[in-house]
Order: sequence, then structure tokens, then C-alpha cells
Amino acid sequence: MSSVQAVILAGGKGSRLHPYTKVLPKPLVPLDDFPIAEIIVRQLKFYGLKNIVISTGHLAELIETYFGDGRRWGVCIRYVHEDKPLGTAGALKLINQLADDFLVINGDTLTNINFEKLITFHRSKGATATIVVKERIVKTDFGVIECDKKNMFLDYIEKPEHRSFVSTGINVFNKKGQNHIKQNESLGMPELMLRFKACKQPIYCYKTKDIWLDLGRPDDLEKAQGVFKRNKKKFLPGPK
Repeated sequence: MSSVQAVILAGGKGSRLHPYTKVLPKPLVPLDDFPIAEIIVRQLKFYGLKNIVISTGHLAELIETYFGDGRRWGVCIRYVHEDKPLGTAGALKLINQLADDFLVINGDTLTNINFEKLITFHRSKGATATIVVKERIVKTDFGVIECDKKNMFLDYIEKPEHRSFVSTGINVFNKKGQNHIKQNESLGMPELMLRFKACKQPIYCYKTKDIWLDLGRPDDLEKAQGVFKRNKKKFLPGPK
């Protein structure tokens, strides 16, 4: 896995996590005794992804001070800085000397996904991009009524469930995907994926049943604290 790089997106302001992110960038908000991004760095090291780029923006100096060059964790960390917010995809254009394949993960993601299996899947497909997706079930707490255009009753569905696959904020790219991003362009991942599709670039979805939590809001953070404490060994695997 030495030829694969990892990019941690840590440039956002984390406005949904106020007041925590008034003093800390979101990737440094702790779960138990570990900043979220440190958990990610330790996982990357475990799976052999030791070449790491962190994209910074809001309170960048705190992130760079905490992680330094990465040697404390046995990895090599370098940084790119967004002078203006570039979105989840635009920051990738700032990175020079990308490996042929590289993993991208949001800096506020708690997961125990096997990065090695993910990258093997990506390479086996010859993909320009691989999106990690997870099934979510949304339950409606009310009885749903269906009617036709004339308001005639058609059906009564009691508290239905809607199943869909959502993006986890974890993706793998081939470096040629960088050519679809303009210099200094603010661009989100959804827009980049649609550009790939328009250009008939191969995009695959990697379905996971592993633990995945987005820590975007205070309620999410509170839930993640409990999940992390109960499953610490899953999130912080020991040396291979």
C-alpha cells in the first residue's frame, strides 16, 4: 500500500458544531482522549497508508502544530492550505505529486472501514473514482396516504421505511481525476462525480456495512462519543 496516498480534508469551519469549533478546528474535536483526525491517522498507518496530505483552512495552525510532520505516528504528513474555501473536491487541485491512486476522507469521519480492501476494490475496477456508500433507513413516524390526481384514495401505508445509499465522505481516486478540477475552483464532491460521469469516466460504489458516523452536529458528536468508547479496539487497531 506504500504507493497509495491518503488525503484528509480538514479545511471546513465546522459551523454546525458550534460552539466547539470556535476554539478548535473540527478535526481536533476529541472523542474520549483522541482528536477525530488522530483516529483517522492511526487507522491509515495500520493499513499502510503512511504518505498523508492534510488540506487545511479554518484554524490551520492548530492542526499543523498538533500533527507536525507525522513522525510521532510513524507516517509522513504534509499540508496544503486553502486561502479561500474550495469545497470537498476543489482542494485536491492544490496537491502536487499525487500517487496514481489516493484515498480521500473527511476529517470528521468516524469509521472502522478496511482501507486495504477498499483500495483493492478500486484498483480491480480500474476506476477513476470509487465512492464508499452505506445504506440508511429513514422511518416515517406517520401513516402515509397515497392519492391520485383527482384526490381519490389509493393506498394507506403505516409508518413506511425508505432505504437509500448515502455517501460516507470516503472516496478513492485515480490521479487523472485531478484533471477535471480547475485551479483555485470551489467544487464539491457531488459536482466532481457528475463531471466524471459526463466524461464517461468509470465510477464505482463500494457498499460497506462497517461503522460509519458523520460528526457534523452536536447530536452526532454525542452519539459518536458512546460508539467510540464501546468499540475503541475496532477504531484503534493494534500493530499488524
